[in-house]
Amino acid sequence: MTAEVISSWIVETFDHVVAKGAWGETSFFVNPGRALPSGAYFATIKQKDGDNDRASALDREAVYRLNFGPGRRAFEELFGSPPARPGKGKIIEGDYDFKALDVIMPHPIYGWMSWMCVLNPSRRTFELCQPLLYFAHAKASAAAEKRLGR
Repeated sequence: MTAEVISSWIVETFDHVVAKGAWGETSFFVNPGRALPSGAYFATIKQKDGDNDRASALDREAVYRLNFGPGRRAFEELFGSPPARPGKGKIIEGDYDFKALDVIMPHPIYGWMSWMCVLNPSRRTFELCQPLLYFAHAKASAAAEKRLGR
């Protein structure tokens, strides 16, 4: 699976998705009719390290990280309670190898918000991510609708 294949799948699968690229990352927002300034984001594909996020060593050749926020319930089913919020410039605590490929795990920075990630998922692992992406999209859709006053 490539970042491009996953990006296309997200845009083609979900309603009202707007993809925006910046700083080596593509963010996927729910924005019905593009009525909101940004929309509610539910997933990202990060392809390079940033100043505050080097945990996954994305400077390695062809390594990318799929990130998504399916909500606390889904997070707890896989990992238990979300970890504490890390200090500025730090990563969450836990026994996770944030450089490991093809492993669904808490997001190194936003795990405290029940976000998850996977580096370079195989087709099988991406299939396991798909229901979680549906949860993330549904959560973002509800947030967007709320912002629109619906």
